[in-house]
Amino acid sequence: MDSSASNFPHTAGDPRGAMARTTRLVEFPGGVLELDSYGTPDDDYPGDREDRSEMRYRPTCLGYLRTDISGMSQLWDEGQIRKLAAGLGYDFALMVLFDPTSGRPPLARLKAQATRLDARAVIVPGPEHFTGCRVPESLMRQLDVITVHPEQTYSRYPGWDRRRA
Repeated sequence: MDSSASNFPHTAGDPRGAMARTTRLVEFPGGVLELDSYGTPDDDYPGDREDRSEMRYRPTCLGYLRTDISGMSQLWDEGQIRKLAAGLGYDFALMVLFDPTSGRPPLARLKAQATRLDARAVIVPGPEHFTGCRVPESLMRQLDVITVHPEQTYSRYPGWDRRRA
């Protein structure tokens, strides 16, 4: 039998030489990733390097808009929120839409999702999407609030401990 004709793709008859299957577990914020690779033990694997500067944490953000305020511009507003999130280096997780005809409190779902996703910021098209065209203090206790137009950031209160919220 010819040694190059084998049922196993990674054998001595393989021109690439003997390959070993390696499973690596890589931890990142929010989970664990299992990586399967084939190679020789001498292969340089990026995960084996001491320099971990390539793996960066990106904070999570949410989008929020009121459907009655956005109206026909809703898709445009959503796109602008996503574009700004990417430009600021956020990991955009979810768009929270508020419909005032639902009868629910305006910020209840936003705050609940922010807590569940451990979000650091919320991006809104403008301050007019909040009652009275003002960013609520209760929201600034939990998140940075960023408006698209005008582009402005309302930072969380300094020294505020989220665990006490």
